[in-house]
Amino acid sequence: QVQLVESGGGLVQAGGSLRLSCAASGRAFSAYTMGWFRQAPGKEREFVAAISKNDGRSYYADSVKGRFTISRDNAKNTMYLQMNNLKSDDTAVYYCARRFPTTVAVTEGETYDYWGQGTQVTVSS
Repeated sequence: QVQLVESGGGLVQAGGSLRLSCAASGRAFSAYTMGWFRQAPGKEREFVAAISKNDGRSYYADSVKGRFTISRDNAKNTMYLQMNNLKSDDTAVYYCARRFPTTVAVTEGETYDYWGQGTQVTVSS
């Protein structure tokens, strides 16, 4: 059974930074592409970033490109999301997820089979 636990959320002023972590239980963390999604109140869940299993290639939503950095430490079974220059539009619950092998785009939430419980990020303006 795979469990994903996010941490690092909180309240921050606009322009500030936060670092989210996603700790994964179970084996073979390194064998899966991992991703971050977010959901703001009244909005649909949206893709934020993903990092591939093999070469660490990263993918970002246009809205966070240049401000957010995704990374992973396979030895620690942990994925990170460094968020800089935060904006009020970044306020949301952030979820980490594990993607099953597929050729469908990494931005599609339906390609992720395990999800964490989420961590709240609130950016005050």
